[in-house]
Amino acid sequence: MNWKAVAAAAAMAGMTFSSVTAADGTHDSRIALMKKIGGSAGAMAAIAKGEKPYDAETVKAALTTIATTAKVFPDQFKPGTETGDEAASPKIWENMDDFKARAAKLSADAETALAQLPADPAAIGATMNTLGANCAGCHKAYRLGK
Repeated sequence: MNWKAVAAAAAMAGMTFSSVTAADGTHDSRIALMKKIGGSAGAMAAIAKGEKPYDAETVKAALTTIATTAKVFPDQFKPGTETGDEAASPKIWENMDDFKARAAKLSADAETALAQLPADPAAIGATMNTLGANCAGCHKAYRLGK
């Protein structure tokens, strides 16, 4: 997956930052967390595509948001929340260990990128490829199509 695909996915996710901290396992809380990740990916994609100038603080904030949000995202899928979310596959609850491992990998990859902060748009693009592959794999396995 290339960063252009990630940027398109971020655009579809709404590319908005959300300050939701709810941990209630509802469709709305799950979407709010995904929008945080999408917004962060969108901010980095804008730099990678040259639409925005490189800004280390923006990159740090985006990677931090992705890392911290990915850590708490699986908490939104507690037992008993299997119904009422048309986007979440039942496979999530059937394969919770894999679902959690995928979220942990996204978080770890974002933390690795944060520790070795991408220093230019090309490096951000490479980081987006790594993070985007994580997102795409999880969505393919666990997100129901619309």
